[in-house]
Amino acid sequence: MTNLRIGHGYDVHQLVEGRKLILGGVEIPWERGLLGHSDADVLTHAVMDALSGAARLGDIGRLFPDTDPAYAGISSMKLLAEVGRLLKEQGCAVVNIDATLLAQAPKVGPYRQKMAENMAAALDIDPEQVNIKATTEEGLGFTGEGTGMAAHAVVLLEKTA
Repeated sequence: MTNLRIGHGYDVHQLVEGRKLILGGVEIPWERGLLGHSDADVLTHAVMDALSGAARLGDIGRLFPDTDPAYAGISSMKLLAEVGRLLKEQGCAVVNIDATLLAQAPKVGPYRQKMAENMAAALDIDPEQVNIKATTEEGLGFTGEGTGMAAHAVVLLEKTA
């Protein structure tokens, strides 16, 4: 039996006026932000779902239900740190994280390193273990039309205990 586990995560949120745009724990200046119960950090949510899946913890809806007022407006970095704690409790170590943001705008290139550093800090791992990419969908679908953003993440965990 192998000690490696792969997880995939996906999340999507609508863009609306009157909300901050938080991606990978970075506040990005933009005229709209993502709608959600927490800070709606779509990128971090996809990563948390991938980690949770690989460790068989369920998903973030189970771990942090949007019906619980304790999570209203909470920073996704705090939630990611809790997922990291649960991973350690399960004897799982992050090998690497590869995440992709799907958004027509804004350009996030200048923020990707800080996003990786934020996620790494929350999980107590090296930033070199986190890769963040971004792509547009050439004007197609809800991300291409700019009405929402989505993210995918793939992670590799090693069961150490």
